[in-house]
Amino acid sequence: MGVALTRAAQWTTASSGTGKLEITPVNESLLKEILEFVEQFSSRHPQEAKHVFKEPLQWTTSLEASDFKTEYDISGPTVKSQETDRDGHPMLQLTPPSISVHSFSQLSKIVQLATDKKLKEVRACLEANRDPVAKMLGPSFATVEGEDSSVLRLLEEVKEGDQAKETEIKVKLIILLQQLDTQLLSSSLKQISQEVRLSPAAVKNDVELLKSFCSEGETRVLTSVQYTSDYEFTNGCRTPPWRQVHGEICYLVIKPCDTQPLHITCSTLEIDYDVYRDLVTLLKSKSPHFAENINKQDFAVQEEPPTQKVQHVELVDAEEQGQPQRSYEHQEKNVHEKARQQLVQNKPGGKKKLEPSLKWKNLGLASPYEPSPYYGKNSSNKQRETTVHRYFKTFGGADDFSESSSESEEDEEQPERRTESNTDLPSEYWQIQKLVKYLKGGNQTATVIALCSMRDFNLAQETCQLAIRDVGGLEVLINLLDTEEIKCKIGSLKILKEISRNSQIRRAIADLGGLQTMVKILDSPDKDLKYLAAETIANVAKFRRARRTVRQHGGIKRLVKLLDCVPDSAALTEEQEKDVEVARCGALALWSCSKSTRNKEAIRKAGGIPLLARLLKSPHENMLIPVVGTLQECASERSYRIAIQMEGMIEDLVKNLNCDNHELQMHCASAIFKCAEDKRTRDLVRQCEGLQPLVTLLSQADNKQLLAATTGAIWKCSISMENVAKFQDYKALETLVGLLTDQPEEVLVNVVGALGEGAQKPANRATIRKCGGIQPLVNLLTGTNQALLVNVTKAVGACATELENMTIIDRLDGVRLLWSLLKNPNPDVQASAAWAICPCIENAKDSGEMVRSFVGGLELIVNLLKSTNKEVLASVCAAIAKIAKDEENLAVITDHGVVPMLAKLTNTTDDKLRRHLAEAIARCCMWGSNRVLFGEAGAVAPLVRYLKSKDTSVHQATAQALFQLSKDPNNCITMHDNGVVKLLLGMMGSTDEVLQEAAAGCVANIRRLALANEKARYG
Repeated sequence: MGVALTRAAQWTTASSGTGKLEITPVNESLLKEILEFVEQFSSRHPQEAKHVFKEPLQWTTSLEASDFKTEYDISGPTVKSQETDRDGHPMLQLTPPSISVHSFSQLSKIVQLATDKKLKEVRACLEANRDPVAKMLGPSFATVEGEDSSVLRLLEEVKEGDQAKETEIKVKLIILLQQLDTQLLSSSLKQISQEVRLSPAAVKNDVELLKSFCSEGETRVLTSVQYTSDYEFTNGCRTPPWRQVHGEICYLVIKPCDTQPLHITCSTLEIDYDVYRDLVTLLKSKSPHFAENINKQDFAVQEEPPTQKVQHVELVDAEEQGQPQRSYEHQEKNVHEKARQQLVQNKPGGKKKLEPSLKWKNLGLASPYEPSPYYGKNSSNKQRETTVHRYFKTFGGADDFSESSSESEEDEEQPERRTESNTDLPSEYWQIQKLVKYLKGGNQTATVIALCSMRDFNLAQETCQLAIRDVGGLEVLINLLDTEEIKCKIGSLKILKEISRNSQIRRAIADLGGLQTMVKILDSPDKDLKYLAAETIANVAKFRRARRTVRQHGGIKRLVKLLDCVPDSAALTEEQEKDVEVARCGALALWSCSKSTRNKEAIRKAGGIPLLARLLKSPHENMLIPVVGTLQECASERSYRIAIQMEGMIEDLVKNLNCDNHELQMHCASAIFKCAEDKRTRDLVRQCEGLQPLVTLLSQADNKQLLAATTGAIWKCSISMENVAKFQDYKALETLVGLLTDQPEEVLVNVVGALGEGAQKPANRATIRKCGGIQPLVNLLTGTNQALLVNVTKAVGACATELENMTIIDRLDGVRLLWSLLKNPNPDVQASAAWAICPCIENAKDSGEMVRSFVGGLELIVNLLKSTNKEVLASVCAAIAKIAKDEENLAVITDHGVVPMLAKLTNTTDDKLRRHLAEAIARCCMWGSNRVLFGEAGAVAPLVRYLKSKDTSVHQATAQALFQLSKDPNNCITMHDNGVVKLLLGMMGSTDEVLQEAAAGCVANIRRLALANEKARYG
């Protein structure tokens, strides 16, 4: 906890030296996690909760004596706990407004008593105790930078002291606190790293946060926060569609308490103005009252808004104070018109002309309405209008955005580097500046010489790259591409090809329209021009706007056409070598462009698949890498996976697994990974003898990218049991078990996935156990990666079907960890955990007592029946069927309302859910009056319809449920009215003995009721 508060929490600075926690999403997330930890600590760790702190935690509380009930001695405003330490001192003492606490058990009780003020109490406690661990365990455990040796100090105490029990509790407590620290740091890092582009949801969260600061009286921070439009489109925007095309999301009017109202446009337009981190920062800079009072506000219990990027704020004058909101078009125009007027006003005498810097002009950062980026400062007292911009372009035409999951944001958020002082510029900068002057004003010969001279510089060096941009060289180089001189074009492209490896240069080239010109050059008859243009496009098309530009200007068709000019022979003439280079660069450009879903479709429609298939047989490795890279990128689309099968490319991919080039091997394995989702591909990999090379590549453990691709291919291939048998022969599982530790998460996800598939065979389950794989698998249950949790729960569940494995899992507390994952918000994790719990209950010794030992576990699993996810419902029903085998557990889940919840699900048409739901109902009928309750809840008639399903496993479970329900007379009448007898008579002749017996028993019960009725009626 101490490390997280020091490194992850965001604190304000104060003159008194005692900072406050800032109001940020990261801090709010930390507070909620710490609150959850404290709330559950007493129930989960009762012994450690009673440990007496070295020093009490003291803070100013909002609790009063009236908030405390039993277990406390109340004397006027003072409160003391009845629980005391060895010396008789109370573990909690309240002397308003100060409170001191000596143990976790009392901390848990405080947050329970605080009800809706929980977060406020946690925040006050942490602000007053910046290093709570030091107070809990002593100053020797204070949080310090560098290596943490607290556990070593505890071990020394174990050697020196004789209070073994107390020291053991202390060890457990420090381990629990370190685990909390790790969890808090992990979640904070995840939240900070998952920087997402601006969306309507993010804007809405910002606005809701600010609205919580609007109130009446002296304590208010803002007067009001309002949208200018109450109408919200389905995409969350509040601007007209013709403004959404320009990236605008909504317009806000914020009224601070001490300044004029601020008019704010939330937009994704990328314009260079004053920079603010978020709306709160903006308001701090504009409203002294807001800045002074914001840090005094309490955290509101609300949804956590997404992490946000840097905002760009444009300041201009509104036309008149108090003027009503004008039309959106006129308002946007007025923004830039006022800027121009302001520029004129700020000229001394109105005569001096301000020239824009080439550095800014060539980047295209100026307003689309006004070429000059300079805006003077306002000297009038008129109302200010504020426009918030982000670097992201999230809304546009239908063709704007449809990008795959592999889409890179690398260039969309790159910060601009600005040279602060000319004194630090190297000599190359000035030399390049002179060469650019020659390029601008020289004749053809001078231009060619200048281009050759420029190439003599180290163009891989960032200083040289940015020098060309800053002095206007990029614009000149791109203009040269429009000339008729081949030598000038080639020289320009060679320079652009090198410097376009820089992300800022890439964006600048796209801003200046360079991509459109290079796409046209692809039609040139000159092969040197074509391959240079294609390779430069490959470098520039690293961000989505560039990829979209290439597609919209016909670049995909032209690039595909470049692939159709390659001879198959290994020995090439000089002209043929140029053909190979043209095709290679075309493939490189397609690889960059293929990260967009629309571009993948465009490549397929342009006939790229058969040409890529032909190039895949090339003997040239430098050709194969971009070809396979393009194929593995496109293999995320089902149409490509089918085409890769049909064109016979699997054989070539397998063949290239045996080469010596690790990059090529990685792309081939990645392509197989994606394609092996389909059974036909998995069979082809086996038939082409591709499984053994994959196992061999597992030895390349140092190359993590290759390892991730290889383990992914093995995982997907293992879905077929025939492949699992082959992997057994190649001893793959033994190697995979060795990769369960000290690997990145992308490798672990695949390794565990492969083990989960392999563990479907009994022999492999024994192999995993003998190789020591059970413990690392159980250890992974404590992770946070959702994909990894889904796979590891499946693997642990598969291993638990063996009694010996189950003994180890139980000893390692694996079942408790699985059960805790039912609280995970991800439905895939919930479902996978519930499926894994089923074999654990079935094979554990005294499983009934084990399940009851989980505090709140039965209530948790019953409440999951409220889920809307069918896989979660099916898995939970299966788990309830296992739990209900124990009579005591059945009684408990009945008290938790399992009967009406199961009855409510019976109208489903999903056969998987039907089967497990019927099993759960059959088991739950065996307690008290549950049969009658199911009938009253209307569960009988829908169950009869299950017998019409085409799935025979549904028939067996349903017949068993109906047999149990038929022991109640009213249920028999309902079944008979719904035509169950005819359906059951047919099933009485089934070869399935369980189904036979259940069907016959149900019909017998209905018949007995009918006979009893006849006897009662006629005597």
